[in-house]
Amino acid sequence: MNKSGSGSGEKIHVLIVDDHAMVRQGLRTFLELQDTSALPIVVTGEAANGIEAVEIALKTQPDIVLLDLVMPGMDGLQTTPRIIEVSPRSRVIILTSFGEEEKVLPAIRAGAQGYLLKDIPPGELVQAVREAYQGRVQLHPDVARKLMSLAAAQESATTSPAVIKPDDGLTDREQEVLQLIAEGMNNRDIAAKLVVSEKTVKTHVSNILGKLNLDDRTQAAIYALRHGTSADKK
Repeated sequence: MNKSGSGSGEKIHVLIVDDHAMVRQGLRTFLELQDTSALPIVVTGEAANGIEAVEIALKTQPDIVLLDLVMPGMDGLQTTPRIIEVSPRSRVIILTSFGEEEKVLPAIRAGAQGYLLKDIPPGELVQAVREAYQGRVQLHPDVARKLMSLAAAQESATTSPAVIKPDDGLTDREQEVLQLIAEGMNNRDIAAKLVVSEKTVKTHVSNILGKLNLDDRTQAAIYALRHGTSADKK
């Protein structure tokens, strides 16, 4: 799914955005020292703030943007949708020291493809960049748990079902299952809740992931969170 090259010349072009020069240099160093037998990663730009990031993204159209969350001027939450606007095929990964729920959810809703913490080992960051390039959501394990907990808390506070766009093609039952996934339920719990077999639930989950072009349950929960609930829309 190369966006900027093809064949043996394919590379992943990365834009690094952080207000600390030493952080940018460190990221550049270990990204460019990754295993060259795999798809090469090339840092094609650096920015010290959100305004610079948007300008560089417009010019270079990077595949991946590693974006700090807390920066002077225009922060990561403000920068994310601006980058996506000027470079629609870019995938933004928030790379920050802050994993609080009040920062994670707005970043995901702003369009971030991933949310990682700066304590991530270099090898795992390289893998995350490659997987994000393939379209997979990248979440630090602690962040994923918080998102699922937040989804469950939001749904328990209201009986309103998740609002799903009509053109998503989900049946009423699939919308129910998606809501329960967002609440953090596993297949067995969903089966008991809906009084159906676990095999039937697995089929519904597979259909949901296929129709929404998602890879796993975490992505499904994030999808539901991004679209909010009917209570959120009021």
